[in-house]
Parts: sequence; C-alpha cells; structure tokens
Amino acid sequence: MKKHSNTSRSASYTTKRKKRKNIIILSILIPILVIVLGLAVYAAILYATAQKTIDDSYHELGRNKEIEVDPIKETTSILIMGIDDTEDRNLGSSRTDSLIYLTIDPNSHEVNMVSIPRDTYTPIMYQEEYLGEDKINAAYSAGEEQATIETVEELLNVPIHYYVTFNFDAFLKIIDALGGIEMDVPITFSEQNSDGKMDQITLEKGYQTLNGEEALALARTRKIDNDVMRGERQQLLIQAIVEKALSVGSITKYTNVIEAVGSNMRTDLTFNEMLGIAQTGLEGPYKFNSYTFEWTDFTLYGASMVELYPDSVDFVSHRFRVALGLDSLDERDAEDYEFETNGITNYAY
Repeated sequence: MKKHSNTSRSASYTTKRKKRKNIIILSILIPILVIVLGLAVYAAILYATAQKTIDDSYHELGRNKEIEVDPIKETTSILIMGIDDTEDRNLGSSRTDSLIYLTIDPNSHEVNMVSIPRDTYTPIMYQEEYLGEDKINAAYSAGEEQATIETVEELLNVPIHYYVTFNFDAFLKIIDALGGIEMDVPITFSEQNSDGKMDQITLEKGYQTLNGEEALALARTRKIDNDVMRGERQQLLIQAIVEKALSVGSITKYTNVIEAVGSNMRTDLTFNEMLGIAQTGLEGPYKFNSYTFEWTDFTLYGASMVELYPDSVDFVSHRFRVALGLDSLDERDAEDYEFETNGITNYAY
C-alpha cells in the first residue's frame, strides 16, 4: 500500500503626387478589404459549421438539474468524460478512460480542474439508486453519462451542470487538426496506439510537438508513473490544447477542428452556451488551477483499486463548492494553507 504567461511646388507635381498617393492607399486598402471580406466569409462558414456540429452532438439526458446557471455570467461546472472507444474498435461496452471535473468562472477568468482516477473505488449511482461499489469507470457501463454524472456528484458532493463526452477519435482528430500540441514528455517510453496495438508509439524524453496518436499515448500510459499522475498529465494536455486553439496561427484551422469533433462528441451544452463561454475568453486569458487527490491503493478480489482519502475528497470538494458559491471560505482557503491527509481510509487497511 502506497501514499501517494511637404508641400508641392507646382500643380503638376501635386497632381502626380495625389495620383501616387491614391495608388498607395488603394494598394493598402484593397488587400485589407480582401482580408476582411475573406474573414467575414470564413467566419460565416465557421459559424454555420460549428452550429451544425454542436446541434448534431447535442444529447440531453432528461435529468433534473437542481441548480440552473447562465454559463456566460455565472460559474459553471462541467464533467469531461473520455471514453475508451473509437469507431474502428467499436467495443460496445465502453468505460471512461478519463474523468475531469472542472468549473469555469467567466468573471474571475479562472478554471478549476481535478482528475478522478479511473480505478477509484466508490459507490456507483444510477437514476438515484445505489448499484453497489466498483471502480468509477464502471459507472459508464451501467448507465453511460447519466450514471457517471450521478456517481461523480455523489463522490464529490458537487453539482454537475453540463457534460461533454469525447471518444478517442475526437481526441486524435482535434489535436491533428490543430497541427499538434507542445508538451514536455517526462521520460522515454513506448505505448499502444488507439487501435490497441502494443508498443506502436514511442516517445522520447523532452519538450516536443505531439500529434494526436502521440498525445493519446502520453495521456493513457501508466508505465511512467501512476493513475493519479496520469490524471495530472491529462489536465496538462487539455491546457495545451486550449492554448494551441487560442493561438493566432490556429484560427484558420477552426473549421477542421470543429469537423473533427463531428460524431465523436456528445454534450448537453447548446451552441449558444458554448459560444458564450468561448467569447468570455476574448476578454482575457483564463488561469488554470489544478487539484490532485491524496490516495492509496489496495487489492480487492485480485483487482487493484484506488482509494481517495476521505479528507482529501472533502478538501477538494470544499474548494470546488467555494468556487460555485455553495460553501463559505474557511481556514482551508488561506493563501499559505497546505493540505495534508490524516491517512484514515475506509477500504485500504
């Protein structure tokens, strides 16, 4: 178990100069007008493409949301689910390969994120019923997004306003459409590709540009650290994707990015809600705050499980509830506060 930023002199000269000046002005204005017109047409195409894609991806769960929010004005929570499936693999009974809970505050321009280890042993909930205890990634098999949302809400004692589900194809295509992302690979390693073929992707240690397959290998591998650190890498990958998408050079790639999402995403965010959240980013960059659980591992029926220390879950939950305006500030929110678990567990002995 382990613990784990001049005046002219003559009329003819004046006339010639005016003509030349007019030519200069036209030579500057025409390209600008062409660019502006091009951008307008591009923006219109992009808008139409984005709207159709999001509309096609919209999937309402029919659940009763206890708290209604305006994501353009209020802090909003989103559960991001990465599914271990692709069109080619077609596994049928997918599980969540990654789970990231985040809050977006459009006023303070802060994003809080925490990754939930896929092997976290926890009560599984579906349609407000307790289904027993299992690894949290099994919730998706029990009731897809609905069960996963209820299970995470139960674990963290927080509301989930919206969800976004991606499969591996979306992850790969988005990164490739952006021309890759920049990441610092901590160690040289080999990993399976998106089709499950072993040791097809080899990454060398160091800062580099990763394509979709390489980024997926870095996000999924367990060979270089552990399940919790794996969650931290996934948060860094999301930040890298956001930074690349917001860079000037990526603007002309947006149509490809949107088309890459296509049928590889499901969400209950509407197009206008997504657009509103994106527009808040034009007012200034977002600050990312990442949280990590303190945890231990144990074996149950021959399978390795992760237990998040209950006091660690309480601490992270409190930070998110404060961000959502559900808890008041206390000593745990002091600038110099450092959390340290008491080591008490419910399962691991």
